Amino acid sequence: MDEQSRSLQFHIQCGPGQVGKYCILPGDPGRCKFIAEYLEEAEFVQSNREYTIYNGLLLGERVSVVSTGIGGPSAAIAMEELCNLGAHTFIRVGTCGGIKLEVESGDVVVATGAVRMEGTSREYAPLEYPAVPDFTVTQALVQAAGQLGKVCRTGVVQCKDSFYGQHSPGRMPVARELEEKWEAWKRLGVLASEMESAALFTVAAARGVRCGSVFHVIWNQEREKAGLDQKESHDTSSAIQVGVEALRLLIQQDKENA
Repeated sequence: MDEQSRSLQFHIQCGPGQVGKYCILPGDPGRCKFIAEYLEEAEFVQSNREYTIYNGLLLGERVSVVSTGIGGPSAAIAMEELCNLGAHTFIRVGTCGGIKLEVESGDVVVATGAVRMEGTSREYAPLEYPAVPDFTVTQALVQAAGQLGKVCRTGVVQCKDSFYGQHSPGRMPVARELEEKWEAWKRLGVLASEMESAALFTVAAARGVRCGSVFHVIWNQEREKAGLDQKESHDTSSAIQVGVEALRLLIQQDKENA
């Protein structure tokens, strides 16, 4: 193995100087180019496995768009390796499914906490430790949504490892447990379900970096079950715009406080 190969992070295949200190983390590699187009001087950097990377500029600061794939394990790997290269601020921009009846498809959700119903965070912190985003990042996301005129819901989201454990719980051998916990999330006012934020928030705490999350609501199965108006929306541009604008606000704040 040559010296250059040894200097590359194992999974994202990037080395020192190839990524920014500010990162946007979508799940889907196919969204990276679209998100990067909101930045100045966007350019493709690298692609390996589920990790596709673009760089661009915001207020003269390099920003990296890095896909994480689906779920906590691959998201944690991306954050770990980006931290190794000096990244310190992360915004997850993803999709979710609504749980609370007020949450409609097309809404923007900003997480104020995440239910740790996944496995990755357990290898970083005991279950008693809450998965919460950085307050400054969360403030920036809410401010950005307001400035852009987006319908924004703030609250706790639920994170799981099994997509079909949520959508087909009745056929699982642990159906009773899954259905009882889902009912608990509803009673507790959990807004939506997704798969990465609990891990990312916990890893960020362990690494001493900032992380927040914003989501586009694709649909709400509880609204459908209740016979309420229900459509399916795959236009993620609102959540992306909120994430990019929030990062712009954070970069500006950091420059002013430097």
